[in-house]
Amino acid sequence: MEEIIQILARELDRPAQHVQNIIALLDEGNTVPFIARYRKELHGSMDDQLIRQLADRLQYLRSLQDRRDEVKQSIENQGKLTEELSAAIDAAATLAEVEDLYRPYKQKRRTRATMAREKGLEPLGSLAFAIGPAVDLEAEAQAYIDPEKGVETAEDALQGASDIIAELISDDAGVRGMLRELYWRRASITSRAAAKEPEDSVYRLYYEFSSALSKTQGHQILAMNRGEREEILKVSVDMDRETALVALRRKVVPGRAAMEFVRAAAEDAYDRLIAPSLEREVRSELTDRASEGAIGQFALNLKPLLMQPPVKGFVTMGLDPGYRMGCKVAVVDPTGKVLDTTVVYPTHGERGRNEAIDKLAVLIKKHRVAHIAIGNGTASRETEQMAVELIRRVGGGVSYAMVNEAGASVYSASKLAAEEFPEFDVNLRSAVSIARRLQDPLAELVKIDPKSIGVGQYQHDMPQARLGEALDGVVEDCVNAVGVDVNTASAPLLTRVAGLNGTTAKNIVKYREDNGPFTTRKQILKVPKLGPKAFEQCAGFLRVPESKSPLDNTAVHPESYPAAEKLLALCGHDMADVRAGKLGDLKDRLAAYGREKAAQACGVGVPTLEDVAAELMKPGRDPRDELPAPVLRTDVLDMKDLKPGMELKGTVRNVIDFGAFVDIGVHQDGLVHISQICDKFIKHPSEVLRVGDVVTVWVREVDEKKKRIALTMRKDKLKI
Repeated sequence: MEEIIQILARELDRPAQHVQNIIALLDEGNTVPFIARYRKELHGSMDDQLIRQLADRLQYLRSLQDRRDEVKQSIENQGKLTEELSAAIDAAATLAEVEDLYRPYKQKRRTRATMAREKGLEPLGSLAFAIGPAVDLEAEAQAYIDPEKGVETAEDALQGASDIIAELISDDAGVRGMLRELYWRRASITSRAAAKEPEDSVYRLYYEFSSALSKTQGHQILAMNRGEREEILKVSVDMDRETALVALRRKVVPGRAAMEFVRAAAEDAYDRLIAPSLEREVRSELTDRASEGAIGQFALNLKPLLMQPPVKGFVTMGLDPGYRMGCKVAVVDPTGKVLDTTVVYPTHGERGRNEAIDKLAVLIKKHRVAHIAIGNGTASRETEQMAVELIRRVGGGVSYAMVNEAGASVYSASKLAAEEFPEFDVNLRSAVSIARRLQDPLAELVKIDPKSIGVGQYQHDMPQARLGEALDGVVEDCVNAVGVDVNTASAPLLTRVAGLNGTTAKNIVKYREDNGPFTTRKQILKVPKLGPKAFEQCAGFLRVPESKSPLDNTAVHPESYPAAEKLLALCGHDMADVRAGKLGDLKDRLAAYGREKAAQACGVGVPTLEDVAAELMKPGRDPRDELPAPVLRTDVLDMKDLKPGMELKGTVRNVIDFGAFVDIGVHQDGLVHISQICDKFIKHPSEVLRVGDVVTVWVREVDEKKKRIALTMRKDKLKI
């Protein structure tokens, strides 16, 4: 265990004691959000992302140790484990290295070498492969002729000996390690069109493509893999054969008793055994790296999407556009409660459009609608144009926003949606979801499988368990960073709170339905199956606005309530000041008293004290309110309105390896290529941009036929 702690400390550049503390906390069953927020003194204020990285790496290192032990035990059972081999296995830094060492001892299917050994040819192979003076191998082979065993001639015996040597070379951990390293330095990955005359497709860039392994981008690997699965591309790993053979000969031939014979066996080993195996291994490793990169980028995009500032306190109309089935409409109050629903047909000619506007105008006036949320799917363009005309007819005072409806249809057809809205059909449920996404994106998006939210690349090609695990972690971190009103939160939202699960979340909802709203945090302990440990993990993230104690509506953990009260007293304040919002000078008073001195007096560490002080100054605060608000519009642009050089404000919708897609108020998002983001070199767009950023862009090129818009964030790159 000490070795694992040192490895993690070195890789993360953190003190070993902090790493050890986190491991202990994780092993005790503490959640990542709880550790990150409420145990800062134990880990030096590491954030939740770094702690999750540590937890993932810890799992790998523990799996590696378990595999080392399994391999050593297996070889020991064969009576072949030496001290040298045991030390080599213990020193192996990766699972691949462990498997290389285990390869000669692993139970194999019947191979050419196996059959040669059955014919009694192993001594001949050993003789040829031995280090020592030259031998006349052909003469020696005469002694192994045995027609009963299938060795008819000396050539048969020599072939069997060659097969044995080839397998020995292939199974040699040093050989494989050397060639593996050579492949990563010198090999390339190549793709070609499978057809002689391929049709134009999304894979056209890969019809004649070659790139060094070390320089190939993750999105290129995933694109080639998908093209190969669809039988549009043929993909291979290309390594100069002679370069590999030179390295192999130097490694295995010198000093052998039959050098020319071993040389030929080595070439056979490379062509028949090593090269195909290494190609599979390299392709698998490239895919794993690309997948991890894509998962990481998906997670990076998901977080700002979930953390979009809510448009609170307004009646909102949700529009789920459609052609044949019409546009589904739902009006919800500021809390998300459904007030009205209907269906209109703005795409069914001029008459349908006017009837739709009249009908929606009545709803706007009746319910005093402030904002319209429009889903960005099918028929959204026509619906947006109708909404602009609608706003004009009602005399203004209403704005609209395009809402990413990815996953809305998945949610609307789910069991959860049916339980939440049993009286509505599937289509109307999606309209409700779209309206609520504008009001509180996080509360609504947690109901949807993160994979369906649509801010990734090739998400269906990822290892689904790993993708789900990573995205669930992001959702959990976002929910807990914001906090949850225990009296209004849905069961799906509560499920994402640290320490809660599906059962305890449903029990919280049932408890408040049976007993009325919670009035204190302590009351949460009365919820069935929610014990002290679960309460410890979840309490700080659950808010009780109805409580008499203002601390119950903050991120201050109940265990720190005495510290909060002591801090107030030290600074000449009390709970009445907290309720009245009269703590504007708390920071200055704390600084004057001295943070270290105050922390000692309150019985907590300085990081906890600072968190408590921040919460006391802004009870019930929502960290999302400090982020840029969503862009609300009153007019509409069409693609044909765009001209090169036009300056626009837009919102980043997706960040990918080669650029970012930006919503500029037309139906089609524009692409800012990585080269057009800034005037300095960047390895990845995420170094500069994230989902939700509001940016200034200029139009470079518009292709109406292909529905492509090229944008730039560099005015100096415009060619007008």
